[in-house]
Amino acid sequence: MLIFAVLAGLVGIVRPGPVDGWLDALAGEPDRTTPAPAPATPEPTPTPVLVAAETDGAAPDAAAVRTALDPLVNAAALGPTVHIQVLDVASDTILYERNAERPTTPASTTKVLTAATVLAARGAAYRLETRVVAGSTPGEVVIIGGGDATLAVEEDDRDLFPGAARLDDLAEQVKAALGDVEPTRVVVDVSLFEGPETAPGWEAWDVSPGGQVARIQSLMTNAGRIEPVHNEFGGDPRYTDPALSAGKLFARMIGSSQTSVKKGTAPAGGSPSADPAGTWTPGAELGKVQSPPLVQVVDWMLQQSDNVLAEVLGRQVALADGKEASFAGAAEAMRDRLRDLGLPGDQATLYDASGLSSRNGITPTLLVKTLALAAGGSEPALGNIFNGLPVAGWSGTLETRFATPSGNATAQGVVRAKTGTLSGVNTLAGVLVTRDRRVLAFAIMAKGGADATKARAAIDEVAARLVACGC
Repeated sequence: MLIFAVLAGLVGIVRPGPVDGWLDALAGEPDRTTPAPAPATPEPTPTPVLVAAETDGAAPDAAAVRTALDPLVNAAALGPTVHIQVLDVASDTILYERNAERPTTPASTTKVLTAATVLAARGAAYRLETRVVAGSTPGEVVIIGGGDATLAVEEDDRDLFPGAARLDDLAEQVKAALGDVEPTRVVVDVSLFEGPETAPGWEAWDVSPGGQVARIQSLMTNAGRIEPVHNEFGGDPRYTDPALSAGKLFARMIGSSQTSVKKGTAPAGGSPSADPAGTWTPGAELGKVQSPPLVQVVDWMLQQSDNVLAEVLGRQVALADGKEASFAGAAEAMRDRLRDLGLPGDQATLYDASGLSSRNGITPTLLVKTLALAAGGSEPALGNIFNGLPVAGWSGTLETRFATPSGNATAQGVVRAKTGTLSGVNTLAGVLVTRDRRVLAFAIMAKGGADATKARAAIDEVAARLVACGC
């Protein structure tokens, strides 16, 4: 049944602390895609909320939902224009909508579409490779970016992306493969990605050293960050040229000159590994490392709302579909993939895959239909979206949300959704379980609110009212 599929997706969510045990108790031990660190101190056990949903009872009454939501949707804090849709997943019944077919600025709720399309295009188990091959002359090595932005520098970095591939592991492989050959130069090959490295609609400060995103290149460490630290609202120092910086770090690790690092392309041909006779073979593979499964990268992208991860995942949709791995190619591939899934892809105007671009436009209908399809079970890969959606009052970008006003707290642990925030734009799209155990998919997109904090609280109030509403 449709509703059981959505619950299966929801109970697979990964969350450190008590939620793992809470969900295990409800549904048995699920498969894990992301290892959860043990908490330093015991945490209280929350009230179970992911219980079996009703599938035989009547759907909530749309008139009652309208009565409950109209005053909240009209709140001044949300600004003059609100786009919203609420859907009862089991019955595929629209319970509430306003401006649902009109595109509006989605901010980071764009990442819901990125997650759906990349999972459909590549599958949950796909891994991204970073390779090193022999260069054109003895001692020259070429590091080839495969789009793995989660690549860590060393073991201590992996708190940001636990289980990520490591640059120092790759360096050890290369040193062993080189044997007695002295490394003379590192060439950085970033030819996998094409076109501009920043998107239309990004502001200069977005890509500044303390901004919310790095220049999008196919080789970088820690998603372009200088230190492996994530701050929700930006402020993470970034390399101005992530690929070249990664190349210099790699050169230091293998004992080559950092000053001679340059960009170029790997030589064609060559044997798949270093020649056992010691002959230098241009193009021969000297080492490689692989990212965790794609589903884990999607989890991180959604939980942390990581813009860089979203952009490299969007390019994977383009590559899977034989399109140019660029902003434009990713946007085209994502829309095509949505249409292939039977979704109204024409209701998305995309300039990037992260939602950082102020030029993006997406309808609530498209977001809600995407979430409902992911819940329905007909596209199993899409169900992995629910692993990464932040949990209200509990994880990711919703960890500190649904606290005020106090009535919103009743939805903590019950709402799982992707947030979105730009100047004057506040959005939320996800799923929730009502008190009558109905699963609803929703998208709330507000534009024009002057105070972001008040606007987010007002959006949370709408979702919390749906949770509490028997309707």
